[in-house]
Amino acid sequence: MQDNTGIKLTLGDFLKAKRAATPPESVGLPLLGRPRRVPGLRREELAQLAGVSVDYYIRLEQGRMTHASTTVLNALAQALRLSEHERSYLFSLAGAAEPRAVRSSSQAVDAQTQRLLDSLVDTPAIVLGRRLDVLAWNALGTALFIDFAALRPEDRNFARLIFLEPRFRELYMDWEEIASGFVAMLRMDAARYSDDPQLVSLIGELAIHDADFRRWWANHKVEAITSGRKRINHPIAGPLHLDWQALQVASNPDQTVVIHTAVPDSPTLEAFQFLTAWADRHATLTQQPDPELRLPSSTT
Repeated sequence: MQDNTGIKLTLGDFLKAKRAATPPESVGLPLLGRPRRVPGLRREELAQLAGVSVDYYIRLEQGRMTHASTTVLNALAQALRLSEHERSYLFSLAGAAEPRAVRSSSQAVDAQTQRLLDSLVDTPAIVLGRRLDVLAWNALGTALFIDFAALRPEDRNFARLIFLEPRFRELYMDWEEIASGFVAMLRMDAARYSDDPQLVSLIGELAIHDADFRRWWANHKVEAITSGRKRINHPIAGPLHLDWQALQVASNPDQTVVIHTAVPDSPTLEAFQFLTAWADRHATLTQQPDPELRLPSSTT
């Protein structure tokens, strides 16, 4: 797959990046022999660990071989200590796992999922689809992030908002950690949906407009993050410490419901209650605070 960043998604690129990021001592190799110019495993060391010839591995990394057997891929994954998600990505690049077909340009959320969102009256929730498109949301999800309904459909994409919407850089206290995680998830999607022109276009757009995205994309990090904690500095509710979890929709594996919760009896939970009241008074949110409704100052 060729993306608009000029970086081709190849097996060799990924192997080279992971080899360079694997210290010899982490796989039990002694630091002997000639001085190392760069950290990481040498080609011959990785070939030995994986039980393949040096020539075979070099051809694989240089792109002169684009496919490898399952046995070799498993051996490379074990030698490089790949995570479950990295292993899946490796197999996708090698053609050992078929990319998921792009079913349709539409990613409509079914009525049951929307009812679930609407029932979570005191919990911010959104639905993410392929490419991290924002497909649906509830009132508190809008109050927490942005008025998704006011955005053009093509702008309802969380990666685009994270990198190209200035308010999101101010919203997240740990913006770099959050943003780099989204890059890792996009790279997973790039291998799974290699024939998706909208995904290719999105990656190219972000690479053109954001240097941080280009830097993290070049790292070849892949990850499917399903839970964590966010620290948000909300312009209306103030500082929030949120736990979040992504739940796969059973009827559509391409969709996940992302919910945000607060610890009971915490200042963040009080802020949620305030934000719920504020959202109820604004059918169309503008991200501007109501001068008549202010959250008392508190620490989270």
